[in-house]
Amino acid sequence: MFWGCSVSDLAAKFAFFPPHPPTYGIKKDEARGGKLLVTGIPRDPSMDVLMVDNRRGNKIVAFYFRNPYARLTVLYSHGNATDLGQLYELFAQLKVNLRVNLMGYDYSGYGASSGKPSESNTYADIEAIYECLQTEYGVSQEDLVLYGQSLGSGPTLHLAARLPRLRGVVLHSAILSGLRVLCHVNFSFCMDIYKNVNKIKKVKCPVLVIHGTDDEVVNWLHGNKLWKLAREPYEPLWIKGGTHCNLELYPDYIVHLSHFIKEMENATTVQRLKKLRQSLQKPRADIKSTTTFTANCCCRIKIQKPDCSNCCCCSWKGLISLGCWKGSSCFCNCCGGINGKL
Repeated sequence: MFWGCSVSDLAAKFAFFPPHPPTYGIKKDEARGGKLLVTGIPRDPSMDVLMVDNRRGNKIVAFYFRNPYARLTVLYSHGNATDLGQLYELFAQLKVNLRVNLMGYDYSGYGASSGKPSESNTYADIEAIYECLQTEYGVSQEDLVLYGQSLGSGPTLHLAARLPRLRGVVLHSAILSGLRVLCHVNFSFCMDIYKNVNKIKKVKCPVLVIHGTDDEVVNWLHGNKLWKLAREPYEPLWIKGGTHCNLELYPDYIVHLSHFIKEMENATTVQRLKKLRQSLQKPRADIKSTTTFTANCCCRIKIQKPDCSNCCCCSWKGLISLGCWKGSSCFCNCCGGINGKL
């Protein structure tokens, strides 16, 4: 099998950095009928500790914070190199300051969740948590705001693109795609992960983008481009001097986020349906940019007869040609030789 097909495994080695050891633990309280308890952080009577099975067989840990005055629920997908234990205080503050219920979860391989981190696993994780919100807490997509920070923007936009009646989306230090974090390119490779640049166009609800102008990990241009591509962009928050991990410390962060949540609370279904119909009737103007190759056209795989004279075991079946850039490049499965140019 060609190496491009095992993209998720390759990306996992470079893209995911779960804290080790986890900053919290999970145990069962036998005296209370096996109810799950969390260790390593303060006990909170308003917080439920959950263990949710995803469709890939992993057990996902989630914290659900209840606010009796909430009208909306926030589903929070966190960034890299962190887990629920480190986010407990932030979640408790957001629950109060935004007057929302809040569900946070750890991806497969993060915190006390089982499995290994991968792009496909994070998609299965957020789908399982959303289903839990529906079945266990009666949360509909009309009353849900998805929040994605950094890496968490990937699963957030994956789910948002599938929920046409979602109330809103928040993208915090979000990425255009995994490859675009490493290098400034305007096209997509098949081996790229979290292609938010494509999925943002499918989101049918208001999108708030928050980004620091001095972000040293994900350049501010990522947030700016996502905001421009959104079908229903909300007034963005560009935090001057903000970096990748400190935006919550700026007063403008909670003020602007509170305004967004309040507006989402006040938006009626009739108003949202009217906006949706208008957006469908009025086609968006084409955005001028360099050609973007999607996964479907990026890998134009074809078989080509090799001229690998040094390898006696090569046959025409051993060579794969890629047409991802100008020209083509041929890889020999037997000897690893490269013929042609990119």
